Amino acid sequence: MDRTSQTIRVRVGSEPIDPGLLFSEVGRPDSGATVVFTGTVRDHSSGKAEVSHLEYEVYAEMVVPKIEAIVEEAVAKWPVLSAVVEHREGTVPLGEVSVAVAISCAHRSDAFEAARFVIDELKQRAPIWKKEHWPGGAEWSRGS
Repeated sequence: MDRTSQTIRVRVGSEPIDPGLLFSEVGRPDSGATVVFTGTVRDHSSGKAEVSHLEYEVYAEMVVPKIEAIVEEAVAKWPVLSAVVEHREGTVPLGEVSVAVAISCAHRSDAFEAARFVIDELKQRAPIWKKEHWPGGAEWSRGS
């Protein structure tokens, strides 16, 4: 496998995430499978019927290297051709993407497994805090 043309990128920022652009970025002629996972802001959460939006607090200088290390672990475990991970910070409205993982591999099972590993490990290990807002209140929790 030619890893010299491999795309590996992690970004944390306040700009909206475009899953289509991530899909295009990881696409390659030698890739038979591309998995794009998106986590979106939903209108409810555990015990809260009406979530209005989320607010993410991210210390990018710490989070980006942590996510890059997770991606490198995935690259070491699976034959990942390209990987892009983006996470929002700040206020994210209902229905918008707060996190996205795009992985391309030659075969679908590798792409699915690598993408699941990256998002699961990101949620466990990246120091990202979110605040759920609902009518009459808000609450911080760790997680993405």
